[in-house]
Amino acid sequence: MRLGGRESGNVEDRRGRRVSGRGVAVGGGLGTIVLVVIALLLGVDPGELLQGQPGGPQPQMTQQREVPRDDPGRRFIAQVLGETEDVWRAEFARRGARYEDPRVVLFSGATESGCGFAQAQMGPFYCPRDRRVYIDLDFMADLQRRLGANGDFAAAYIVAHEVGHHVQNQMGVLGRAEQARRGMGEAAGNAMQVRIELQADCLAGVWARRAHETRNILERGDIEEGLNAAAAVGDDRLQSAGRGYVQPESFTHGTSAQRAGWFRRGLESGRIEACDTFSGG
Repeated sequence: MRLGGRESGNVEDRRGRRVSGRGVAVGGGLGTIVLVVIALLLGVDPGELLQGQPGGPQPQMTQQREVPRDDPGRRFIAQVLGETEDVWRAEFARRGARYEDPRVVLFSGATESGCGFAQAQMGPFYCPRDRRVYIDLDFMADLQRRLGANGDFAAAYIVAHEVGHHVQNQMGVLGRAEQARRGMGEAAGNAMQVRIELQADCLAGVWARRAHETRNILERGDIEEGLNAAAAVGDDRLQSAGRGYVQPESFTHGTSAQRAGWFRRGLESGRIEACDTFSGG
């Protein structure tokens, strides 16, 4: 990626803080794959996802460490976030609306969020209640290595996906979907969540297209990195690796083909209207 533009001021760096709290242990029958699915992506509301899971709360504490002021990881996140701000501000303005920038919280191990106590093992996530994206950079880098989703644009895709949830929140998509899910059974609710996640993938593609058109951010291989990252976190691939079989009715993020396909659709169209996952596709 060609980054070197402005850094967003909406990055809150909590790394190095000592945090104690009560986390939620995940277990009970589903085993490793549940940990993998929750850890590997990219939820909207981890507090709600984990409600009712067996296993009592466990005390958690991060290790305090000093974070360099000019940390490369923080700078990368700030630059990617700045690119998303520029794209979505312009897009909302074109539609006669105002884009309210989200904040990205960098943390180490665990932190408090508007959606409850958060641990790195949940993976990067967006909390609609406080309009913040939460990322443990060390955990995200390890996640990418284990998935084989390497490259700077793969990391940017993860950030853009979470910002995509913020765009959905401002457009009212998350609120309408949550209201609809209240009257659904588990399988239908999971299917609704899949559509939410696929739309966020598509919006990440829209962002990449628009940012490249205006600031030429993409280099050779970047698109492949993004498609690989999207496919790497497909429910079918994760479940197959963790269990040896898949259960489509339990999918909450979509298959590898769906995730890569919707990211590509946003990238090729550059239009929000192309990201209507709720009408089919």
